[in-house]
Amino acid sequence: MPDGSILTDELKRLIGVPAEPTIYKVEEGAIFRYAEAIGDSNPLFNDVECARNSRYGRVTCPPGFTGWPLKGQLRITEIFDQLIKAGAPPRILDGGVEFEFFIPIGVGDTLVATSKVAKIEEKESKAGKMLITTVETTYLNQNGDMVLRSQQPIINR
Repeated sequence: MPDGSILTDELKRLIGVPAEPTIYKVEEGAIFRYAEAIGDSNPLFNDVECARNSRYGRVTCPPGFTGWPLKGQLRITEIFDQLIKAGAPPRILDGGVEFEFFIPIGVGDTLVATSKVAKIEEKESKAGKMLITTVETTYLNQNGDMVLRSQQPIINR
């Protein structure tokens, strides 16, 4: 590019284009194992009787757990591939993830997750130019309600 920018028109065209959805099934055993793995002893995540008597009426997921993919794969890896094919630098660094919760996710839910590139910014660092791509994923439950939205920055350099 004449101005030395690494943010190409091809990369800009990826903004807002949704990936194929991924289907998640939320199962009780998976919630128990996840809560145990992260060391969270909250009875809403691992005690059926306590959870049944809570305001939620069922075992719910610890924050950030959405069950296991049932149909399709994790689409964020496809987004990584699209970014690199469109000219993004090939080194990828995970910039973390931010969650926005709307409705508790729990046993028996089926979620449809759709990811898209929400924005791409070019930044200058001591190591040179890099791109910070924000991937947004929305999760809808079986009733069509948004239960979760995540924003995940991906750093390409």
